[in-house]
Amino acid sequence: MAIEPALPDTAVAPAKVTSLDVGLFLIRVLPGIVFLFHGSQKLFAWFGGPGLGTFGEFLAARGVLAPLLAATLATLAEFVGGLSLLTGIGLRVLAIPLFVTMMVACFLVHPQAFSGEHDGMEYPLTLAFVVLGLAMTGPGRVTLPAVIRMAMDGRASRPASTYGVRRSEG
Repeated sequence: MAIEPALPDTAVAPAKVTSLDVGLFLIRVLPGIVFLFHGSQKLFAWFGGPGLGTFGEFLAARGVLAPLLAATLATLAEFVGGLSLLTGIGLRVLAIPLFVTMMVACFLVHPQAFSGEHDGMEYPLTLAFVVLGLAMTGPGRVTLPAVIRMAMDGRASRPASTYGVRRSEG
């Protein structure tokens, strides 16, 4: 039995934007910012973050094999995945490494409790299942490529006089 995608792929010309599309966009925005923020902390040591080397040492202390490789993969998943969530580009594919990264965080970094009040897995588990759901639904129609396409289509359909171009007589 094949499972059909719930929503059309954004590579297709955008149709009318629905409340479902807006809802999927809203669901994507905050996790996108969160992943981009944490990925930037690890990748560039921005926002008071540890940087890649220190994150690798953190993973090594937890017994992760090839900790710098694991740190690099997790960090790229967060950074690139965050961009994907914000723009909608490549979301179905890039959501999978985000899901895996968050599940590893649940059981490697936060196994001691469920509650976030006790540094438990509540928040990374929530993020994991948000991105898993988005991998299944896709980003919806409110994506950066769709917005650019709509802007270009709107510009192409306007008369030349809109741009200060006058038709020559003659």
